[in-house]
Amino acid sequence: MFWKFDLHTSSHLDTLLEREDLSLPELLDEEDVLQECKVVNHKLLDFLLQPPHLQAMVAWVTQEPPASGEERLRYKYPSVACEILTSDVPQINDALGADESLLNRLYGFLQSSGSLNPLLASFFSKVMGILINRKTDQLVSFLRKKDDFVGLLLQHIGTSAIMDLLLRLLTCVERPQLRQDVVNWLNEEKIVQRLIEQIHPSKDDNQHSNASQSLCDIIRLSREQMIQMQDSPEPDQLLATLEKQETIEQLLSNMLEGEQSQSVIVSGIQVLLTLLEPRRPRSESVTVNNFFSSVDGQLELLAQAALDSMTSSVGVLHALRPRLGHFHQLLHEPPELEPLQTTWGSLAPPLGNTRLHVVKLLASALSANDAALTQELLALDVPNTMLDLFFHYTFNNFLHAQVELCVRAVLSAGPPSDSSLEIPAPNPAVKHLLQQCRLVERILTSWEENDLVQSAGGPRKGYMGHLT
Repeated sequence: MFWKFDLHTSSHLDTLLEREDLSLPELLDEEDVLQECKVVNHKLLDFLLQPPHLQAMVAWVTQEPPASGEERLRYKYPSVACEILTSDVPQINDALGADESLLNRLYGFLQSSGSLNPLLASFFSKVMGILINRKTDQLVSFLRKKDDFVGLLLQHIGTSAIMDLLLRLLTCVERPQLRQDVVNWLNEEKIVQRLIEQIHPSKDDNQHSNASQSLCDIIRLSREQMIQMQDSPEPDQLLATLEKQETIEQLLSNMLEGEQSQSVIVSGIQVLLTLLEPRRPRSESVTVNNFFSSVDGQLELLAQAALDSMTSSVGVLHALRPRLGHFHQLLHEPPELEPLQTTWGSLAPPLGNTRLHVVKLLASALSANDAALTQELLALDVPNTMLDLFFHYTFNNFLHAQVELCVRAVLSAGPPSDSSLEIPAPNPAVKHLLQQCRLVERILTSWEENDLVQSAGGPRKGYMGHLT
């Protein structure tokens, strides 16, 4: 029988760890060091937890390696050190969380004046993330003592790993009261207002994008938390700040006043769309008469009957109303773009990402079924402009999907939300679509034109599926 023989071979690491002159780099060169660490090899942990070795590993994940040597080897030790520090071994977590000098060494990475190395930033964020998750009290207490923490986060928000660190603070704190304390602390530090300051033409595109993504994630996380903690007496302060009219007005001012930037407009619209989209867990959603499209900022439109307890932010609608003309003008006078050559011809100008996002925003505003907002949109003839773009850009299915969702939502909606008549008047948006926009006539005309083109051997128009 094979179990009669002692086939277990002692770990090569155990033999190596017997050496008194063993160095940390020599140990990290071993292929099985990470696996042995995860299975809690006590000899290995005793070696790694020696203060000089812990300090060396923290230094590797926070300091730029020497420029000399092969490129592929420069980040070998930082990478292995990061994997060890984030291996979720309790002894390592305890040693890092209890030693303030090590935490200060980690924190020093954020205090770099120049741009951060993206790879080292990912190592740093990963180590801080495991500490937030496993040593929550110690790390939150440590960070709250740092007056410049939020400022440093925002200084480096253009680095995606630093944006991730901010989100870890909101998602990895499990105890409700402690999470509420973190939310209140970040709100006192004016994190929302300072993120909106990053969405400004004076900042670069990475800052625009990451600040916008952070705000969108805060909105979604806060709303999900409110659903899960419905009995909590304290509202989410970050969400309340984001939904204030003056907060949205500042964002719109950055987007539309002074020098205009396509990146700022697109990033700002993504925040507005997230605020305008009432969301609930899919398991609780009704499927009848609902229209969902969740791909990257797409609209999530629900029939009015399903929106009783999920109305859009009043502050957003009030702030948006006086700016609708600016957005509508962008559809007529978009940022200048080079002609785009496609397999079926040239687009001059192409629709562009900016106009696509403006269409999403105006469609979402029209679908909010707010009487004053709808009246302004109809006065601007926004539905007609959207239909003009729909038929002009024959093969832009991103645009077609947005316009179709908007039209379906309008046709399925009831009277405006503040209608007080006993016998409600017809929805003015529906009337506008059928009369001023000649929706039925345009659909039939396009259908006939497509049949003529196809009968002559031409391609089927790209929007035909949406017309169907």
